[in-house]
Amino acid sequence: MRCLLFAVLAVMPALSAVAQDFDRGLAAYKRGDYATALEAWQRLAEQGSAAAQYRLGVMYAHGIMVDKDYRTAREWYEKAARQGDAQAAYELGVLYELGRGVWQDERQAAYWFQQGARGGHGPSQEKFSRYERFLR
Repeated sequence: MRCLLFAVLAVMPALSAVAQDFDRGLAAYKRGDYATALEAWQRLAEQGSAAAQYRLGVMYAHGIMVDKDYRTAREWYEKAARQGDAQAAYELGVLYELGRGVWQDERQAAYWFQQGARGGHGPSQEKFSRYERFLR
């Protein structure tokens, strides 16, 4: 038990730094400084931050400071969704629903809406109710 407590205490400063970097990116995004947001989130996303991966997906899906690229958006959304990010799962479902950057695939859309719904995401729950038949 003592070892576990020591390990948690040792990791806390790193987690705090990650949160600060993410928040710095979010503040920059909100004030329209997309270059700073992109830089902060790119680094964090590559380190495995699901929140940053989701935000990069948004930037690629909408062409914010990068060329609009649904395939790259899908890659970032999927990384975040596989870590349990319900919003990313929803966005991934929408890409499959509409065939943006992927082949249109109702079964894949249903799967990702289901993942978002399991995370308590309201829009995912609504979409999944319309697509669940594709998983039977």
